[in-house]
Amino acid sequence: MSTASHGLQAHYADAWLIDGMRTPFVDYRGALSAISPIDLGIKAARAVIDKAGIDPADIGTTIAGSMAQASFDAFMTPRHIGIYAGVPVDRPAHLVQRICGTGIEVLMQASDVVSLGRTELALGVGAESMSRNPIAAYTHRNGFGMGQVEFNDFLWEALMDPAVLCNMGDTAENLARQYDISREAVDRFASQSFERAIAAQQSGFLAGEITPVSTEQFAMEGFENRGIKLARGVDSVTQDSHIRPSPYEVLAKLRPAFGGVQTGGNSSAIVDGAAAALVGSAQYIAARGLKPLARIIAGAAVGVPPHIMGIGPAPAIRAVLDAAGLSLDQIDRVEINEAFGAQILACVAELGLDQAKLNVNGGAIAIGHPLGATGVRITLTLARELQRSGLRYGIASACIGGGQGIALLLENPEAIP
Repeated sequence: MSTASHGLQAHYADAWLIDGMRTPFVDYRGALSAISPIDLGIKAARAVIDKAGIDPADIGTTIAGSMAQASFDAFMTPRHIGIYAGVPVDRPAHLVQRICGTGIEVLMQASDVVSLGRTELALGVGAESMSRNPIAAYTHRNGFGMGQVEFNDFLWEALMDPAVLCNMGDTAENLARQYDISREAVDRFASQSFERAIAAQQSGFLAGEITPVSTEQFAMEGFENRGIKLARGVDSVTQDSHIRPSPYEVLAKLRPAFGGVQTGGNSSAIVDGAAAALVGSAQYIAARGLKPLARIIAGAAVGVPPHIMGIGPAPAIRAVLDAAGLSLDQIDRVEINEAFGAQILACVAELGLDQAKLNVNGGAIAIGHPLGATGVRITLTLARELQRSGLRYGIASACIGGGQGIALLLENPEAIP
């Protein structure tokens, strides 16, 4: 691919990731499957506000991302997340959508408004219920013709890109052929993702970004109560549920899902969950004696051919490096969303990326990929990993259905010379 950068690039003069928190990511049709993404988002937002020790009255705007119409009040997603997190009613809220890059887009827009001086503090939230994707019909408003009653699975149909007649799995298979990626390589990468996630879970690293979810009410004076109600017999959900031992020998026995190298075991897990973060200015941080997780240096979004959409992180990473005047060898840690094993290995090959720097705590194959929340999650995990390792630069990136890539460059403030 060409190394030229033709996308949108931004360099942020003053944007800091103060802190972040997320819910556990729980398997499709599991313990969180009945919960609206709005309520998952409220839970994550309240958790980060509490952890950071800030007054929600300081928040100037709420920016939220969610893909599916997973509840009848979905139009209210960003507004209700902000209100029930305690953000004053006179502060605006809006929804963003960039499919699998939505969570990173949330943080890029938060960085924009802070860096431009439009507010000193922004709340960014990604929330997704894959389980509550509807069984939908779009042509029945005017009635049913004989034999024409048709409802389709939104979650499955949304994976198809009709512009190129490819579903998302097919785009990974296209990359496997283009970059000569074998089934064995994909399965071994997936097994490594599980191994790294197990280690991160068992060491307690992942627990540092997770707020347990229990049955509770979200009460706000002057508004109807909202809340979370878990299934009978479930008291609390405390950790990611898809992380499990998955040796290569087991993964190698799974049947192909799209006729090639991809299977259910080496593709991203379908999960429900939410993640939230606070982005603030240096002045706000200093005035309140806060210790930020990371400086947000730059962001980029680019387009790529839809039939190989999974290669998007490669030009997006090049574009964000161009925006910051850095080279890839200066980057200490990289998080690329593991939509598909072949997809991420294609990005590794295209960039010449050292896998020892990549997704060192596991990725979406093991942890899961709730579409609107993933970008916030990987950025938070990256920032925490940079601080834990004492390293300076990191990039969070994702491919995007329809043919895009997105990337965000972070700097560990504790590692600045």
